[in-house]
Amino acid sequence: MSEPHHFPVTVYYEDTDMAGIVYYANYLRYIERARSEIVEELGVDQNAMRAEGIVFAITRVEADYLSSARLGDRLTVRTTHWAKGAVRWMFEQQVMRGDAVIFKALVTAVCMSTAGKPVRLPKGLNL
Repeated sequence: MSEPHHFPVTVYYEDTDMAGIVYYANYLRYIERARSEIVEELGVDQNAMRAEGIVFAITRVEADYLSSARLGDRLTVRTTHWAKGAVRWMFEQQVMRGDAVIFKALVTAVCMSTAGKPVRLPKGLNL
């Protein structure tokens, strides 16, 4: 398992509903951005992968909404990740306001060909 990765998020007006509360689907956007940062920091060139016919796809998200974030909140997405088998990449993610976990998710990504066939995770990931 990796060391925790931290990704900052500020809640903007566009993230909220009419009550000023973060719209539930935006938590998925926040954790996606954090995973994208991790992939980039690991030196994975997803454009080069795609040119070779290989992509990552999310196959499962198990999420718990524990509390609400509001307009102006400063949040942190805390992520740990690990390989599970030859093609699966697991992410445990928490959206935090200070020390409080307000959202958590377990995300499964797979490495696959653009034709939909499983492909081994890139060797350079060092998971």
